[in-house]
Amino acid sequence: MDSVAEIEAAAEKLTQAAGMDEDESFRVVMAVREAAVNAVLHGNSYDPNKQVSASFENNGKSLIITIADQGEGLDPETIPDPLAPENLLRGTGRGIFLIRSFLDEVHFRQLHPGTELTLIKHLTPAATPDDVTQNDKDLDTN
Repeated sequence: MDSVAEIEAAAEKLTQAAGMDEDESFRVVMAVREAAVNAVLHGNSYDPNKQVSASFENNGKSLIITIADQGEGLDPETIPDPLAPENLLRGTGRGIFLIRSFLDEVHFRQLHPGTELTLIKHLTPAATPDDVTQNDKDLDTN
């Protein structure tokens, strides 16, 4: 993938094809965008000779997005807590926090060189008429 915008557009297409509502789609796309920006900025340090790769999958139960850079690598345990008092007023440092907040699973893997993030959002099945009927019965107070 050549650009963050291209990765973002592919993520949006994936969420739409999965039938996600607008709010949930926004959160997934925002997380993917943040991961792609981090790969370009922090991972590859804007080096035009280094690439960012991305893959997108809907397995019917989850959306699985993988983004990898060719940088020095990242230990997620070394990322400062953006909610710590000394970091609250910082203008940066919330990307991984947002990614983790918006998705169900986030996995880091060291590639030597580079870092790969696997982002997973579980799909919520749409309610069927039987589910609605069952929920109505559960609410019956007679």
